[in-house]
Amino acid sequence: MTLDGEIAVVTGGASGIGFACAELLAQRGARVVVTDIDEAGAKEAVGRLAGTNHVAVALDVTQDGEVRAAAARIEEEVGPVSIVVTAAGITHLPVPAEELATETWDEVMRVDVRGTWSAAVAFGAPMVKRRKGSVVTISSITGLRSTPLHSYGIGKAAVVRMTENLAGEWGRAGVRVNGVAPGYTLTPLVKRLLETGERDATAITNATAMGRMIEPAEVANTVVFLAGPESSAITGVTIPVDAGWLISPTWQTYGGVRPHDDPA
Repeated sequence: MTLDGEIAVVTGGASGIGFACAELLAQRGARVVVTDIDEAGAKEAVGRLAGTNHVAVALDVTQDGEVRAAAARIEEEVGPVSIVVTAAGITHLPVPAEELATETWDEVMRVDVRGTWSAAVAFGAPMVKRRKGSVVTISSITGLRSTPLHSYGIGKAAVVRMTENLAGEWGRAGVRVNGVAPGYTLTPLVKRLLETGERDATAITNATAMGRMIEPAEVANTVVFLAGPESSAITGVTIPVDAGWLISPTWQTYGGVRPHDDPA
């Protein structure tokens, strides 16, 4: 699949899943605009992409006016955007609901929900006028099941429904909106949490059917599939990329998923 001639915007593209998406989009031939609140990180990320003529833009997705202005500037200076990946997001550690600070709740909602909405609408509106485009949101498996991530999980559930709503809103205008719900992905943040002992790698991998975590590039593969022409009849779906985390818990009643240990 080639994306030659397409202009793709990735929010939160300086690192983690966002950078993996930007990297694969560039490899497929798209001209990529990497946006991130970390301007230096965005510039560094652009320097690592295949090809030339990619662009870095400093962007705080919680500032709606800033997002709209950036979208207008990119349309004018770079060209008509046909792909948007809303990867900007933050999380928090699992704590009892009564201990979750209101400030933490609000900040996660501002970035993960309102930031996703602002970017999707600001970059999606010109697509609607051109009757062509693809938006891919990044939610999470925690938005599909109950977890102790009381703000993050609820926010990501909102992104799943947002994806469905925008798909219905823009479908007749030729704009597709889909989502990817990553499982526990080995981003720099997750690696740091594992190294400090704030998350338990064994507990995570034991809870998946495949017995492992996910690489950012594996999430990007699904994102780029949804963004490109090979998924031309798909809209309004959120695809989990989770190594089987969603389906393995019910097996605990029967002793867990089969280990299938290597006899050697």
